[in-house]
Parts: sequence; C-alpha cells; structure tokens
Amino acid sequence: MNPLGSILLATLAVIASIQCAGAADCTEPPGPAVDWQRCYLDGRDFEGQDLNHARLTDASFERANLKGANLTGANGFHAKFISTGMAKARLDDGKFPEADFTKADLSGASLRNTDLRRAKFFKANLKGADLSGAKTLGADMLNADLTGATWTDGKRVCGEGSVGQCY
Repeated sequence: MNPLGSILLATLAVIASIQCAGAADCTEPPGPAVDWQRCYLDGRDFEGQDLNHARLTDASFERANLKGANLTGANGFHAKFISTGMAKARLDDGKFPEADFTKADLSGASLRNTDLRRAKFFKANLKGADLSGAKTLGADMLNADLTGATWTDGKRVCGEGSVGQCY
C-alpha cells in the first residue's frame, strides 16, 4: 500500500474510534447518568427507576412506563414521550425543550424548574402536576388537562376544567 493510502486508512480508523467512544449504549441498564441519546426505548418498563441526570437527547419512549421514575436533572432535548405513563415522575431541574409529551400521563408529576420551552403537551394529562419555576415559552398545551396543577409562578393552582391553559 502506498504511504498516502496508509495515512488515509489510519485517519479513518481514528475518526471511527472517536465516534464509537462517544456513542450511546442503548443496551445499558437504567441508572443515574445513563446515556440513551438517540435510543429507541418504546414500550419498555422503567417504573420507579432512578434515571437522574440521564442523557436522553432525541430518545424515544413512546408508550413506555416511567411511572414514579426519577428524571431529575435529565437532558431530554427533543425526546419523545408520546402516550407514555409518567404519573408521579420527577423531572425537576431537567432540560426537555422541544420534547413531545403528546397524550402522556404526567398526573402528579414534578416538573419544578424544568426547561419545557417549545415542548408539546397535546392532550397530555397534567392533573396535579407541579410546574413551579418551569420554563414553558412556546410550549403547546392544546387540550392538555391542567386541573389541579401548580402553575409556573408556584402560587396559582389551576381550577377544575383548566384545559389548554391554567384558569
């Protein structure tokens, strides 16, 4: 092999090893700081699991069970939680901008100080959820049930029939 070919081959090998070293391991078991970026975890059961500070960017949890799970400080930018059970889950201090919670059950969930900018909550159940300090600029709450939820100001509790906005 000529010297230029050897250099090119060595360079490609280095680039491939760098990319693999930073890749998420979608088979990694649940636990704190797990790296599940761009993983498909649809329909899986993570009830009560400790996933604090997990890396969930672009991950998919459609129809999964995250009831009572601890997602405190997790980064779920653009993650999908469509029709996911998340009742009583903790997402405090998390980053979930542009995440999709369409039809998710977030009843009784804690979303204190969570970044939810441009997130989708179409037809989501947020009954009794705590949104104190949450950033919701541009969030789509169309037909979301906010009955009994503590609003972002940490003071107002949404009344009965608060659908789409807090009354």
